[in-house]
Amino acid sequence: METMAHRARYAAAMTAITRRLPFGLSAVIEPNMLGYLLINLCTFGIDLALLGLFHGKERLPIPVAVTLSYGTASLISYVCNRMFNFRSHAEVGRQLPVFVAVSASNYLIFVLGLTDLLSAVGVYYELARILAACCEGVYLYCMMRWVVFRDVAGPDSGDAEAESTGDAVRAAGAESATESVSEPPAGATAQPPKPAQPPKPAQPTRGPADRA
Repeated sequence: METMAHRARYAAAMTAITRRLPFGLSAVIEPNMLGYLLINLCTFGIDLALLGLFHGKERLPIPVAVTLSYGTASLISYVCNRMFNFRSHAEVGRQLPVFVAVSASNYLIFVLGLTDLLSAVGVYYELARILAACCEGVYLYCMMRWVVFRDVAGPDSGDAEAESTGDAVRAAGAESATESVSEPPAGATAQPPKPAQPPKPAQPTRGPADRA
C-alpha cells in the first residue's frame, strides 16, 4: 500500500506540473514524458559520475567505462520508470528482455558509437557523452512508451490509476480512523449496559363523575 501511495503521489505531481507548463506546452507534453525526463536526468547524472570514476580515475578504456556506467544507469532507469512513471504491470520476465534489446540497440547506435566517434574527432569524452545522450533520450522515450511498456493503454491511464490508487489509500485511511474510534483504548474497562427502565404505570383517566 505504501508503494502504491508513492506511485500515486508521483503521478499526481507530474500531472500537476504538466498542467501548469507555459507557452502551450501542457497540450504537447504528457505527464509520463515529464516523468521520464526527470527520472532519466537523475540516472544520467549517475551515468556521468560513474563514467568519470571508471575512466577519469580508474583509467579504464572509453568503451569499458561507458559500458559499465551506461549499464548501471539503464537498470536504475528501467526500475524507476516501470514503478513510478509508466506504472507497468506486465511480467518482468517478458518485459526485461525487450528492454535489454532496446538498451543494446541504443548502446550500439548512440552511447558507444556516437560517443566514440565524437571522442575520436577531438571532443572531450564527457561532452561527447552529453551530446550522445540528447539523441538517445528521444529514442529511448519512444521505445519505452510504445515498445517496452506497451501494456500501458494510453496517456490517461496513469492518471486513472493514480486516482484509483489515491481513492484506495484514502479509503484505507478512513477505515483505520473508524476502527481507532470504534475500538476502546487499551486498558479501558468496558462499562456494563444499563438495565432497561420499567415503563411507568399509566395514569387513570378521570371522568366527569370523579371530578364532581
